[in-house]
Amino acid sequence: MADAVLVLGAGGFVGRHLVTTLASHGVPVIALVRRPSAELSPAIETVTGTFDTPAELSPLLSRARAVIHTASRSTPGQTAGLPIAELDANLRPTLALLEALQSAPHCELLYLSSGGTLYGETNGRAACEQDSIRPRSYYGAGKAAAEHFIHAFCMQFQRSAVILRPSNLYGPGQNRRSGFGIIPTALDCVKSQIPLTVWGDGTSVRDYLYIDDFIQLCLAILGRPIPAGTHIFNASSGVGVSLNSLIDEIRDVTGATLNIVHDTGRTVDINRVVLDPGQASQEYDWSPRTSLRRGLEFTWQWWIQQA
Repeated sequence: MADAVLVLGAGGFVGRHLVTTLASHGVPVIALVRRPSAELSPAIETVTGTFDTPAELSPLLSRARAVIHTASRSTPGQTAGLPIAELDANLRPTLALLEALQSAPHCELLYLSSGGTLYGETNGRAACEQDSIRPRSYYGAGKAAAEHFIHAFCMQFQRSAVILRPSNLYGPGQNRRSGFGIIPTALDCVKSQIPLTVWGDGTSVRDYLYIDDFIQLCLAILGRPIPAGTHIFNASSGVGVSLNSLIDEIRDVTGATLNIVHDTGRTVDINRVVLDPGQASQEYDWSPRTSLRRGLEFTWQWWIQQA
């Protein structure tokens, strides 16, 4: 019987949290990783591979009732000016998964897209799922293309999928990644006692969602059958915070000075990205429970415990 949940990208920040939480709830999990991860429990079935072809994925999908696609091999900055790199890093594995899913009619799909790179400027209001998507980066364009392929897959084969567009996720276990994730970058700078480089003047506004709150939404989605078709939901706090305000919060939580070095803003960046989580709240009776201050405290405690 196909009762496992397959997690693609289980070695990443979101994937590790998903796999660990699912396993703690007694859900059989198959964790797909590109390289062995010591952070995953030996009790969790882990499969290592590239997962760029349907042949790699098909035998695993036959054992799963759902697949969660969390894998991402690039950042907006890494593929700037390199559209083929975005194709190879992210779009090709997604299309391989869709092709393999054609032979696994019992398996539902939960895909992690991107809220921050899809909507573009929204003139001071929170973006909702019905808004047009206007990605500036090749990374965002790749996410948009993946969403359209998933929609086509569901239409052609009468399948079910949920697409989540998360805002800026953060929390314990999120390591610094060049050009991606201001919170782990800032906390690493605090711990290493080095200046934090900020693109622009710090007035840009973002929406931050604590990882545990995001995982609870994923569990709610997996907790009942997904209706036929493609269903898109923002996953966010709905609260906009300027970068300067975020830095002030980090200084308060850590008790550190955190010196700032300003650099020229990047063309791939957007001034304001805040998402409206109302549809997810209505559909799944979900809402974020962790304030930014509390989430930063939890995250900082994890950082100072690292060697």
